[in-house]
Amino acid sequence: MISGVTLRDLQTNTDERGHLVEVYREDWDEYDPSPQMSYYSMTYPGVTRAWHKHHHGQIDHFVCPKGRIKVGVYDDREDSPSQGELDTFVIGEHNQKVIRIPGECWHGFKAIGDEPAFLINFPSKLYDYENPDEERLPYDTDKIPLDWDEKPSE
Repeated sequence: MISGVTLRDLQTNTDERGHLVEVYREDWDEYDPSPQMSYYSMTYPGVTRAWHKHHHGQIDHFVCPKGRIKVGVYDDREDSPSQGELDTFVIGEHNQKVIRIPGECWHGFKAIGDEPAFLINFPSKLYDYENPDEERLPYDTDKIPLDWDEKPSE
């Protein structure tokens, strides 16, 4: 796994009424440093939101409570022991996890399946509307070795 990326299984507590899943606790190691805000996005099936990275120390924490997403994280940090590595994860209501993503790594996701996917992010920095800390690349760039449509090998 890429240096600085961590996964935490989220416990689903189910009964006859439905289920409850804790997505953030300040005592979890994944949320260090602590989030400064949170937001959610809805993405239509088949849409890819990639690639971007941050240059000023932001850490993202992705959770997908509804739908399914394929998350890609690519490490091109020159001083990283995992430089050149690519991680992919499929998370969602069927596989509840939080992914801690070092902001200096390229990251993005694709909504997979037949329904819209909801992503909740808990970034460790406030979004600066005047000077956003984002660098972007198109989802199909040749700089990152990920084919978003490639099916996992069995």
